[in-house]
Amino acid sequence: MYICRMLVSYTEENYLKAIFALGRLYNEQEVSTNQISEHLKNKAASVTDMLKRLAEKKLIDYRPYRGVKLTEKGKKAAVKVIRKHRLWEFFLVEKLKFKWDEVHEIAEQLEHIQSDDLIQKLDNYLGNPKADPHGDPIPDASGKFLTSKSIPLSLAAKKSALIVTGVSDHSTEFLRLLSDSGICLGQQIKIEEHNNYDKSVTVRINNKRTLFLSHKAASNILVKLKP
Repeated sequence: MYICRMLVSYTEENYLKAIFALGRLYNEQEVSTNQISEHLKNKAASVTDMLKRLAEKKLIDYRPYRGVKLTEKGKKAAVKVIRKHRLWEFFLVEKLKFKWDEVHEIAEQLEHIQSDDLIQKLDNYLGNPKADPHGDPIPDASGKFLTSKSIPLSLAAKKSALIVTGVSDHSTEFLRLLSDSGICLGQQIKIEEHNNYDKSVTVRINNKRTLFLSHKAASNILVKLKP
């Protein structure tokens, strides 16, 4: 007997990934059509049409004017796309020597490859990495993420010894700013001063040089206490 497998289009996968990200941002609460529209930069009417389609496929729970949540099936599909995206980013940086600010758009294209065998072999070939080049955890084949104890640099205590573990802003502009400033994953960093006026910080990099960071920049750099 032939069983037809339900296919999820590239656009549908992008919506599922966006709903997953927004759900985490808002502590697993329902997300609104407007939030999705702003995140994907799509018109609200187009978003509504897509949400209806995803609801018909049982990928989301959708109630007009009440918000959207992923079903278990939808969450599984979203995490699968995220896993592929982050593995491809790791491959592009570690094996093809792309810079960390060059890989997002390429991985956006590669994340829609459907072969499970290819992705598992890619994972094995890369040594089963736990995080992508931006410090984001890579879910395993069962969809499990490693928990992170990282916090924004802006919230770290003065004089505490820290390690840069990731970024929450993946924009090309921000990543290039960090590269130009000499900030990368695994780097030692220490807050020398908190500026109470504008919440900016002065940090010391690798115990050698000082650097001024705006509150916005410091809020998007993730750190943890140095072991």
